[in-house]
Amino acid sequence: MRPDRFAASSGAVVCGAFAALLLAERCRPLRRRVEPGLAREARNLAVAAASALAIRLVERPLVEPLAHAAVHRRRGLLQRRPLPAPLEAALALALLDFTLYLWHILTHRVPFLWRFHLVHHVDLDLTASTALRFHFAEMMVSVPWRAAQVALIGVRPQVLRLWQTATLVEIMFHHSNLHLPLRLERRLGRLIVTPRMHGIHHANVREQTHANWSSGLTVWDWLFGTLRLDVPQEAITIGVPAYRRAEALTLPRLLAMPFRRQPPSWQERSEDRTGGRS
Repeated sequence: MRPDRFAASSGAVVCGAFAALLLAERCRPLRRRVEPGLAREARNLAVAAASALAIRLVERPLVEPLAHAAVHRRRGLLQRRPLPAPLEAALALALLDFTLYLWHILTHRVPFLWRFHLVHHVDLDLTASTALRFHFAEMMVSVPWRAAQVALIGVRPQVLRLWQTATLVEIMFHHSNLHLPLRLERRLGRLIVTPRMHGIHHANVREQTHANWSSGLTVWDWLFGTLRLDVPQEAITIGVPAYRRAEALTLPRLLAMPFRRQPPSWQERSEDRTGGRS
C-alpha cells in the first residue's frame, strides 16, 4: 500500500476507534468523572494537536528515512540475515513494544524526562483523550530514542507504520474509562494492557504509578515483575498529588508546565488541602 493511502486508512482507524471509545466510556464508565463536560476533552485535544505537529515536523523527517535505510542498506538487528517476512515483522513489533516499555520507565525515573511526561499524568480523569495528551516537548525529546529504536532493530517502513497505528489504538483503549466485564478484562490482560490495569498506573500514589509500564503487550510487566493488579478501581484517585486543582490545569499552564518551577510531584500542597493558597 502506498504511504499516503496507508496514512489515510490509519487516520480513519484511529479516529474511528477514538470516537467509539468516547461513546462506549460514556455509556459504561469505569470511574466517576472529576471534570465532566467538553472543556477537558477540548483541552486534551489541543495538547494533542501541538504534539501531532511536533511529530510531523521533527520525528517523521528523521525516523522514516531511517526505516527506509534499514531495508536498502541492510542495517539493524533484523536486517543482518534474511528472515521470513512474517517472522521479521513479528519480531520487529515485539522489539518496538519492548523498547517503548523501557522508554516509559525512563520518563518516570529520569527527572528531566518526568518534567515533560508529568503533563500526561496530571489529568484528573483517565479517558481516551488522556491517551493523546502528551506535551509537544516530550514528543521532541523522545525523537532520539525513537530513531534508535528503528535504526538498531532494523524496522521496515510498513511495519513501523503498522506498529504506530496499533500502539495508538491500544493506548487509547487502555486509557479509556470503559467498564468491561471483569472476566473479559482478565482474559485480555493476559495479552494486552487494559483500562483497569492502566488505571493503577495513573493513580496518585507513587508506588502504584511505578508499575504497569507496558503500553501494548503485558508480557514485559509479567517478565520484569512490574505488574500490579491488586488495587481496586474504587480505591484509585487519578492524577498527581501536587496538581489536584482543575483551575491549575488550564491549557496555557499545561503547555508551560515543563518549563516552569515544579513542586514535588508526590507531595500534596497545602493549598489543595485547605482550598486556598499557602
